[in-house]
Amino acid sequence: MVPKRSTWPYLLLGLVFLVGYSVIEISRYAHFESMSWDLAIFEEEVKQYAHFQAPIVHIKGAHANILGDHFSPIMAVLAPLWWIWPSGVMLLLAQSALFASSVTIVAATAGRFVSRTKALCLGLAYGLSWGMQRAVDFDFHEIAFAVPILAVVLRNMLLKRWHRAAFWALPLTLVKEDLGFTVVAIGIVLFLLRQRALGALLAVFGAGMALLTVYAVIPHFSATGSYGYDDKLPSGSWTGWVTGFLSPADVKLTTLAFLLGVTGFLALRSPLALIAVPTLGWRFVSVNPDYWGQSWHYNAVLMPILFLALVDAIRRIEARGDKRGVASPEWLSGYAARGVVPAVTAVSIAFCATMTLPAKQVFMPSTYSSTDHTDLIGRALAEVPNGATVECNITPMGHLAARTDVYWLGGSQPSPPQYIVLDLSYGWAPSPPSDLPGYAAQLHPGATYRILFDQQQFAVLQLVT
Repeated sequence: MVPKRSTWPYLLLGLVFLVGYSVIEISRYAHFESMSWDLAIFEEEVKQYAHFQAPIVHIKGAHANILGDHFSPIMAVLAPLWWIWPSGVMLLLAQSALFASSVTIVAATAGRFVSRTKALCLGLAYGLSWGMQRAVDFDFHEIAFAVPILAVVLRNMLLKRWHRAAFWALPLTLVKEDLGFTVVAIGIVLFLLRQRALGALLAVFGAGMALLTVYAVIPHFSATGSYGYDDKLPSGSWTGWVTGFLSPADVKLTTLAFLLGVTGFLALRSPLALIAVPTLGWRFVSVNPDYWGQSWHYNAVLMPILFLALVDAIRRIEARGDKRGVASPEWLSGYAARGVVPAVTAVSIAFCATMTLPAKQVFMPSTYSSTDHTDLIGRALAEVPNGATVECNITPMGHLAARTDVYWLGGSQPSPPQYIVLDLSYGWAPSPPSDLPGYAAQLHPGATYRILFDQQQFAVLQLVT
């Protein structure tokens, strides 16, 4: 089916962001700049699904089923792509495509309520938003599926396609266990929008799925028989939860200001903004400070919610202005009609320059060239044959997980691996080991390793006995 001519500009905008996101993702991969072990974890998960096996991910522990860590069976849909291209690069390109598709959805939805120029500007602002770019910069994560799904849900809510919105909300429960509460929020908003029966059913379904996965499914697959993230929540009475949500106020208020600032603070005029509350809630009550700020990938799922809430706010203010006697204040009507779209576009572009976001990498020559160090790492990893068991730290994980059986260094391999791969320049405190065979023997008493490669603080050791 050929898309309508009116949708081509939005599809083209999504294609531009697909290219840009892909450049950023592949550049990080090629330069061995992984921020975490997540890419390798999801490579192992998808690889197991592709082989019709349980999603055992040894990086998380010997024989650890990833469904006992987070409930994300939606990752299985990538298995057919793994048959064609078994590589971490495939996952990164899939994530880029998912994110870019949400750009098209947001822009095309805006185009139903504002001019095409404004809609394209909103799509540009959304694609460049700091929440999206942080996620692109963070290798791969399962929330890549949630971003376009949420965009579709809110699009259908804006177009008053209530049953479609509820239908598209259902698979969010297969992306990650906390998104069940987001489904509850969608149901509540539908209820507030006078879709009471549908909203109530969806809220019950979301709550049921969240409780089922946290208290039954995940403990069933977990080696400990429990949900492993309970310790991230505050202990004690409800006052501890309230205190945890508000403190430290400087970090959390800054995050709120950044989130609302990318929509010119107008998203607050829409009930759709309530859908962001569950994600913000669990992040802010958590005792883990990584969840509170503007880093990593945690804000990506909020971007389609806030930007489409902004579109809804513009629509509501303009519709109210058409009704006699209940017109919005003149300054608010003028801001919604003429000021907010230029403002949010300028804010997203300004953040690109001030927050060290990766968009600028697309225009840097170094992005497209290799270095002596990356070439050296490539030669080192060539020493490891396909199918081998490997123990390593973060840097080489994403490159080895697709073709070997990878374990986390010193943490998840019960027996001596065939190879140990070490980036000695990253993550060592207070300093990396100087006697590499001796360090390997400490990790695996009774085993003997010889050095195959040791240059520029990158080493490969092979098991001898």
